[in-house]
Amino acid sequence: RWIDDNPPPAGNGWEPYVLSLRLVNLVKWCARRRTVPEAWIASIAQQAQALAVQEERHILANHLFANGKALTFVGAFFDGDIGTRWLKRGLRILDREVEEQFLNDGGHFELSPMYHSTLLWDLCDLVNLAGVSGVRQIEDRSAAWRGVIARGLVWLTGMSHPDGEIAFFNDCAFGIAPRLDQVRAYAEILGCAVESLPTGLLSVAHLAESGYVVIGLEEGGKAILDVAEVGSSYQPGHAHADTLSFELSLYGQRVLVNSGTSCYGTDAERQRQRATAAHSTVEVDGEDSSEVWAGFRVARRARPGPVLIRRHSDSDGESLLVQCSHDGYRRLRGSPVHQRQWLFTPQSLCVTDTLKGRFGEAVSRFHLHPDVRLGENQELLLAGGQQIRWSATGGQVRTVDSTWHPRFGESVPNCCLEVRFVGNALTVEFHWN
Repeated sequence: RWIDDNPPPAGNGWEPYVLSLRLVNLVKWCARRRTVPEAWIASIAQQAQALAVQEERHILANHLFANGKALTFVGAFFDGDIGTRWLKRGLRILDREVEEQFLNDGGHFELSPMYHSTLLWDLCDLVNLAGVSGVRQIEDRSAAWRGVIARGLVWLTGMSHPDGEIAFFNDCAFGIAPRLDQVRAYAEILGCAVESLPTGLLSVAHLAESGYVVIGLEEGGKAILDVAEVGSSYQPGHAHADTLSFELSLYGQRVLVNSGTSCYGTDAERQRQRATAAHSTVEVDGEDSSEVWAGFRVARRARPGPVLIRRHSDSDGESLLVQCSHDGYRRLRGSPVHQRQWLFTPQSLCVTDTLKGRFGEAVSRFHLHPDVRLGENQELLLAGGQQIRWSATGGQVRTVDSTWHPRFGESVPNCCLEVRFVGNALTVEFHWN
């Protein structure tokens, strides 16, 4: 029906990214059938040729990767010179883009856990294709792809909460990409090595090349800290102004969150969801830490400074300190620099924000998961019945209504703690037991 209703070359269905996704699925589907109608084969070839003349080199990143995967699939599917030509084009793209896009710590360079998971699944598909197609050129690359999958799974494990779903840094939403458990299961079926990050109370993993710090807390607890740049310097289209934001889970439940992504496009809501105010970090003089604009653009951007990680033990117990700063507000009058310090103990988190330089007003926000309720005596009430005490010094606190966006098209009411600076520093503490 799609073939009948969508004659070439007009319509969204003939855009190269859409063609890339459909072609892979058509090849998978047809490869499972004993017979395939000639009209389908002709349409697949026509779609492949349309993709081959529209490679998304103007967008690059995950789009160009998807083009390369699709051309590799149709190249393996078709016999003769035309299949060979598409296979060479696809593998040429993949050879360059796999090395370019996946960092040494396993992360995808756009720094979106959602797109990272999508591309890990793509790599699993390619390893699968190598095993079932018998095409030597694909088989020759399988070992290298397996190594990328193994490292990428470590990164995705770090960037997923105890509930099994991804953290919301940059463009992210549930229901678009495969979950961690699905990618891991696919990799295991293919015989890929599956490793894990350090775990345990106050364990720390610094994903230094991508720019995140993962802290293990008590059972069901985890903190993920963003000390990263906005992403690939030449393609930050999925970046948010979220530098030095963080997310926190306790007792297996999300407590502090970033707001997620419910829409693409260029409207005001898209802009609001990318803005600093939609994230658990500090906004200065109503400006974003990185100048996000036009839906998928970033102008001047925050650059994080060195990351300090220090563990300390004394008679009072063990603690773990993580500290970083960024220069995203240096463009403002007074050239303020935001420094954030997270101090963890087994049963507490103390967040200290300092602004060095002059500024008009600044606010540190802590977005609560929709299932978290505010108690009467500075308590956060979790859905599981647990309570977390919180307090703030050096700032004026108010609670405001906000929204959380777990999926595209969804907007869920939640609450946000806003702490306005009364000086150059403020501290917010969370205690649980």
